[in-house]
Amino acid sequence: QVQLVESGGGLVQTGGSLRLSCAVSGRISSGYAMGWLRQAPEKEREFVASIRWSGGTTYVADSVKGRFTISRDNAENTVYLQMNSLKPEDTGVYYCAADPMGAAYYPPQVIGPRSSKGQGTQVTVSS
Repeated sequence: QVQLVESGGGLVQTGGSLRLSCAVSGRISSGYAMGWLRQAPEKEREFVASIRWSGGTTYVADSVKGRFTISRDNAENTVYLQMNSLKPEDTGVYYCAADPMGAAYYPPQVIGPRSSKGQGTQVTVSS
């Protein structure tokens, strides 16, 4: 399994931007998919976006399409989530996740029996 450490969260006003980073350590095989999940207070965990580590195919949830972009830097072993035009409903704890078999699926899957998840970073969007 890989280890994941998120950073970049914070407080931002509606319409603002943030870029989250996820530092990945450990052996990353070609089958890996990486991505982001979020959980708002008193709500279910929600899928946000995912990317195939090898090849870079991406997928973003309809709720953030056109506003959020996922990318990765293979050389730096880092996954990014660029968040623009933020809304109060984007508030929550954002988790980086990785699944060693996730790249076999479309959308790339980051939740599975062998997946890893970071500790999360708080994003708060004020109205």
